[in-house]
Amino acid sequence: MSASRLSVMSPVVRASNDFRRAHLTRASTTRKPVLQLLMGSGLFGLLGDRNKWAAAASTYPATPAQVLEDPQWPEAWPFKPEHFERFDETSDVEFYSYPRFVTHIDDAAIGALTDFYSQVFPATGQKDVAVLDICSSWISHYPAGYTAGRISGLGMNEEELARNKVLTDFVVKDLNKEPILPYDNNTFDIVTNAVSVDYLNKPLQVFKEINRVLKPGGLAIMSFSNRCFPTKAISLWTATGDVSPLEH
Repeated sequence: MSASRLSVMSPVVRASNDFRRAHLTRASTTRKPVLQLLMGSGLFGLLGDRNKWAAAASTYPATPAQVLEDPQWPEAWPFKPEHFERFDETSDVEFYSYPRFVTHIDDAAIGALTDFYSQVFPATGQKDVAVLDICSSWISHYPAGYTAGRISGLGMNEEELARNKVLTDFVVKDLNKEPILPYDNNTFDIVTNAVSVDYLNKPLQVFKEINRVLKPGGLAIMSFSNRCFPTKAISLWTATGDVSPLEH
């Protein structure tokens, strides 16, 4: 398997090997939240007409960094229900019923993500800081020794979550079945999702929930990788590459 690639995208980008890193401006203290996008490479362009993709891509920006310079967000939700279908629609509870004590990205990608967290997280040891890691597992890739008053995890496997030493509490929940976060409004300073957003089949509802549970000025950080379980990733993810235009 090729090395995974993970990038942090922002208006100012500096390259370092396969990684690009920079900062986005934190939301003001009266509005919430700003979303930090960590974009990776899609290897699963397996569906559809490749020639059609190539023609469309010829008029599209060449890199994720260029896309995010001027992202052209649509005014209306552009996606269709079929974009969130998956090859394996059996219960996610069954799929995640046994623990996987492995890392799903390589050491270089983990290092880049941890370094980014260290730059944007509140200082360690603050009792009034609360952090939430959704789609969490046995490791969250947070900086070594990082502590806060509360670090909550929400994931699919109890054994994995119980082994995650950074967490102060955790909840086992299937967000694809019920995209509701079991937390009060304005609870968290930071919400992270490490290389798992491509498995969410109701992402808009989940992102609304992230907005609800974040404190004013809070920060949401999503990371994406070119590695995934292809049978459980949504079709929009497996059918497109890094900068592939959406086919309607």
